[in-house]
Amino acid sequence: MISIVIPVYNECESLALLHEEIVASTRRAGLEYEVVFVDDGSRDGSWEVIAGLAARYPEVHGVRLRRNFGKAAALAAGFAAARGEIILTLDADLQDDPAEIPNFLAALAQGRDVVSGWKKKRLDPWHKVWPSRVFNFLVSWTTGVKLHDHNCGMKCYRAAIFREIRLYGELHRFIPVLAAARGFRVGEIAINHRPRRFGQSKYGVRRFLKGFLDLLTVKFLTGFGQRPQHLIGTIGLVSFVAGNLALLYLLATWLINHWSPGTFLPVHERALPTFALAALILGAQMMSIGFLAELIIAYQSGDQLPYSVAERTEPAAVSSQRVATNSHTTGRDSVPATDSERASV
Repeated sequence: MISIVIPVYNECESLALLHEEIVASTRRAGLEYEVVFVDDGSRDGSWEVIAGLAARYPEVHGVRLRRNFGKAAALAAGFAAARGEIILTLDADLQDDPAEIPNFLAALAQGRDVVSGWKKKRLDPWHKVWPSRVFNFLVSWTTGVKLHDHNCGMKCYRAAIFREIRLYGELHRFIPVLAAARGFRVGEIAINHRPRRFGQSKYGVRRFLKGFLDLLTVKFLTGFGQRPQHLIGTIGLVSFVAGNLALLYLLATWLINHWSPGTFLPVHERALPTFALAALILGAQMMSIGFLAELIIAYQSGDQLPYSVAERTEPAAVSSQRVATNSHTTGRDSVPATDSERASV
């Protein structure tokens, strides 16, 4: 079954139309599905529409948040309520086309764990398109996950991903990056993008500043989340060594001045001592912070394993028992087990 998770914030006009399009697309493809609408604190009657759809259609489920917690929190609530082994997300504003659902599933069936949508022909104003392109380039270059459109709300995932990834803040746009860091396979497909029919965009210029700060967070989490001292301690060590070298240089010039007065300016008349002491203090503080971060990771990182298991083999005895059981139940001939094999089973 595929679970279609849709975060909703003041989109009451589009919900019924969106549900009709989802039903048409999934029926054509012969899919078993459910739709999970997550009302993220709407104030325009969106919840009443969701409740009405849930009362009429058994495949529709609704989750209402007490206030507007943000898209990442709404998606996390939807993922927790989803029952399918495959989860697809799309926005509620009708710009994402539900007719693309079979294409996402076909791409997922090619061995991928995450398939991200790419609005190749994007029907948005230029002041949203060009900053988004710059942001997507920075994310791809910084993280190594090459996608044309990290911000696209239409994505498809295997549900196993969300047993290993925790969403908070505004990290929803970085799910493919977080999944890739855990070893999941990421891909993308070009999708049809449609103009907005109702309301207006909920995102402004501020989201790009927040997105850049979140990018730094994600880079740290994926690159140094289990070894923070490697980054923080390196910065501190470089600063500490630079401060010590500066102090050694000042000591050497002081000794030279002691034997040959006037060769260098007196130490107290130079700016270098201030910078040297600042570098020493900064280096010591950064290394101390790195040690504290390592202690926190060591004692409080039990919720997430430092690895991700794709599959496991079965013990030979269990496999033999299953083969024998299948042969017995299907009436096929089987090779008699030896005494030792019977004992082990």
